[in-house]
Amino acid sequence: MHPMLNIATRAARRAGDIIVRSLEQRQHLRVESKGHNDFVSEVDRRAEAAIIETLLAAYPQHGFLGEESGQHSGSSPFVWIIDPLDGTTNFLHGHPQFAVSIALKNMELDRLEQAVIYQPLSQDLYTASRGQGAQLNNRRIRVSNVTQLSGALLGTGFPFRDDTYLETYLATFRSLLPTCSGVRRCGSAALDLAFVAAGFLDGFWEFDLKSWDIAAGCLLIQEAGGMVTDLHGQGDYLRTGHVLAGNLKVHKHMFEILQNCLPSSVK
Repeated sequence: MHPMLNIATRAARRAGDIIVRSLEQRQHLRVESKGHNDFVSEVDRRAEAAIIETLLAAYPQHGFLGEESGQHSGSSPFVWIIDPLDGTTNFLHGHPQFAVSIALKNMELDRLEQAVIYQPLSQDLYTASRGQGAQLNNRRIRVSNVTQLSGALLGTGFPFRDDTYLETYLATFRSLLPTCSGVRRCGSAALDLAFVAAGFLDGFWEFDLKSWDIAAGCLLIQEAGGMVTDLHGQGDYLRTGHVLAGNLKVHKHMFEILQNCLPSSVK
């Protein structure tokens, strides 16, 4: 395992321990609203602090971008992109789909280098290093070999924070649903993308995500032999937050359908 990936794994497990220990006390946690249907708990903040402490102890020159802490520059081109608890709403309801997501980006090369997604309840660990493939619990994973949408299981996420993309999303949902074997919404984009990398889902699309939601999952999919683009087939997904991912065949079929229902205003 790459040394930087090893440290990221250690940080993710440390955060996961904090999350699991807090699960039974979740009804007594301090929870704040960052906006409509957008919550942060003291667990998010404690988990993120533990991640940052672990990463900076090993790499004090690195910067980081945390969902709760914001962006902090370092003296090196490396920036850690951190979501300490992707699926906070699930966690607060005791729904078991939530994860820790950590990615490392080289800003000079403008590319993701390392990725960890950790599901603390199951202790499933998804990891990837650029050029070294993707793993689930240290076993190599690949995207699925489904070739047609008619046999594909897709993942998605609803636009729950605001309704800016609601009608556009509904148009894409109406276009894709009849063509596939099913659509799942687990409430954690990080896990959805990890599931695509492992072949548990064949494709995924969503609008208006944040870079910390998707950075690790996108590298996992690429290293597992899949494709990630924005909804127009370009590579600007970390900036726009609009994501289309899948194995090569499913991505192609989804892309073709989406071009017929996406307004030009979706950039």
